[in-house]
Amino acid sequence: MENSLAPEFQFIRNYIKRLAGKGALDLTDDAALLSVDPAYELVLTADAMVENVHFFTSDPVDFIAQKLLRCNLSDLAGMGAEPVGYLLTVSLPKHCFNPKWFEQFTNGLAKDQKMFNISLLGGDTTYNPHNMVFSLTALGKVKKNKALRRNNAKVGDGIWVTGTIGDAALGLLALQNEINDVDDFLTQRYHLPQPRLGLQLTDIANAGMDISDGLIQDLGHLTRESQLGAIIFANQVPLSNQAKQLGSEYLETCLTGGDDYELMLTIPKEKEDQALIESQRTNIPLTKIGYCTDKRNSLICYDKDKNIMNFKQNGWSHI
Repeated sequence: MENSLAPEFQFIRNYIKRLAGKGALDLTDDAALLSVDPAYELVLTADAMVENVHFFTSDPVDFIAQKLLRCNLSDLAGMGAEPVGYLLTVSLPKHCFNPKWFEQFTNGLAKDQKMFNISLLGGDTTYNPHNMVFSLTALGKVKKNKALRRNNAKVGDGIWVTGTIGDAALGLLALQNEINDVDDFLTQRYHLPQPRLGLQLTDIANAGMDISDGLIQDLGHLTRESQLGAIIFANQVPLSNQAKQLGSEYLETCLTGGDDYELMLTIPKEKEDQALIESQRTNIPLTKIGYCTDKRNSLICYDKDKNIMNFKQNGWSHI
């Protein structure tokens, strides 16, 4: 009897194997092997993306793959971790199991693997009769007892964010034809988040996380876990020029929309200069938008006229 490869293994050899890193053992076994440096802790995070929930069927296939990876890398960045590798599970309808689709998908991953110095460790492929479903688990490393957590913010810490806030939420509106996106900047920010890897802030910030469900909602998560409150100022929240041009009517969308994948950090005043030096070193903008208070479970956002803002909803809910 001829010992030929089953279709699944032929598929892995043709499309997936080129993404595999050292620990993946050439994808010839059912699990990967990693050597762990005793001076570090492993950081693990997982995200799932479902067709017509987290992305559109019409989205470019390479962008879908890149966004899936980048969302997880953003979680690692939020804890101050360095990427090590990732596991990927792909569940697809039959029409996606074709060479062109998988070439585009793996091209997107290969491009980002090179950019972020990460590789595939393993995963699984399955048939799904309905929607495309992806799940990715990323592994990172951080020096022992140095990971940034949500529960260590201190009263008086400044609240800082990277980059600009709200672009992805506006990009979604552009894709839904609710606003114009003349130069495709907002749409690109929705399709391709920028994980803020490389900032060395574990000895500078007291707490940190990435912003995925909306600035207001995620700040609520952080303050709740740290058992304190916060005051922020909407006019200090960094917005892109494209967001500013849309006017103040979209400010709430920027503050509560999801998919930013920027970082939120709390930094004590005496370490702010160090944080700004690190910002300059990495060319990743850092902006102070408020501070932590001792008023537990109180989150106040002031508008430019110093009025308290009230929101229809604080952010994205997964259920």
